[in-house]
Formats: sequence, structure tokens, C-alpha cells
Amino acid sequence: MRNNMGSSPKNIVILISGGGSNMAAIAKAAQKQAWQEKLGARVVAVISNKPEAQGLVVAAGLGLATQVVDHKRFESREAFDAALQDVIDGYQPALVVLAGFMRILTPGFVRHYAGRLINIHPSLLPAFTGLNTHQRAIDAGCQVAGATVHQVTAELDHGGILAQAVVPVLPGDTANTLAARVLTQEHLIYPRAIRALLEQAAG
Repeated sequence: MRNNMGSSPKNIVILISGGGSNMAAIAKAAQKQAWQEKLGARVVAVISNKPEAQGLVVAAGLGLATQVVDHKRFESREAFDAALQDVIDGYQPALVVLAGFMRILTPGFVRHYAGRLINIHPSLLPAFTGLNTHQRAIDAGCQVAGATVHQVTAELDHGGILAQAVVPVLPGDTANTLAARVLTQEHLIYPRAIRALLEQAAG
């Protein structure tokens, strides 16, 4: 696996668009497991494309720096991504972590962070790329569903798989009940996958 993290300190920038529950799980794991002391890594900023994102309040409560790059203020995806990239690069990130960041990124942005950009997707990739994953899994009659941590490439939801978690699809499940079951596993595997990448870079 390509890994462009470089030397310490390993700064982690997390991008969010909503409530930030995966971001909080990562930040709390970093604090609880002493990533800075043991791995030279820390979450240095949380950035949202939505000023009203509740995750910004959560991040501030965890003592993290927050910034907003409002996508509505830009005329094109390219212009937004360029502005976002400038803000991210100010933190000299070893990893850029997408945690419920609801924007499709341009190929140039993805190339700029090649080997440093990761995402979590609420399905067992390569199944059910894109949106509405839980309802699609139910409609397809799947007995299991789950989540995947993967590297980000220009092709949506197709990068190298770093970690997966499997949950059962239960009789009577709705998209919401299945999403909640999957989310509990996301909160476990995302910090674990990031720590594994950091340990690999340290080793």
C-alpha cells in the first residue's frame, strides 16, 4: 500500500459535513490511546463545508481547532476544492480523514493527497457504492451489511480497503435501524484503521 505520511509530527485533519460522530470517535481514541505520545500523531483540525454542522460544536468541546469552508460560496467544485486544499495544507497533514464529508472531491484534490486521504463508507465495499446503502442492502435481501474504511481514489468508493466490519440485517430492519447498527461499528473500526496506518508509518 502506498503511504506518503512522511515523518513526525503526523498531523490529522478531519473533514465533516454533519454531526461528526465518527470524528468524535477518532478524536477520543487519539486522546485515550495517547497517539501523540506513542505515535507522534494528533488531530489538529476539524473542517466542515457547512457552517451549521453540529460536529463543529462537538469538535470545539473536545478542544480541537475548527474551520469552515462553505461550499456555497464558490462557483464550482474546482474552486471549492482549491480553497479547501489551501486550508488543509496550512496544517501540514499526514492524513486527511473524511468523516461524513458529503462532497464528491475533484480528481486534482484526490491526487494532491494520494496515499494520505481516507474515507469510511457504510457498506461492505465493493457492494453498494454511492448513496442509500442501507435501503439498497435491505432491498437486495442481504443477510449482512457493514462498513468499510478505504483509501480515496478518483473513482468513487473504489480505493484500497483498510478495514471492514460486518453486522447482521435483521427481520424488520429499516434503513434507519440498520444504519444505527452499522454506525456503532464505524466508531470502532475507523479509529482502529487510522491507528494501524500510523503504526505502519512509525515502524
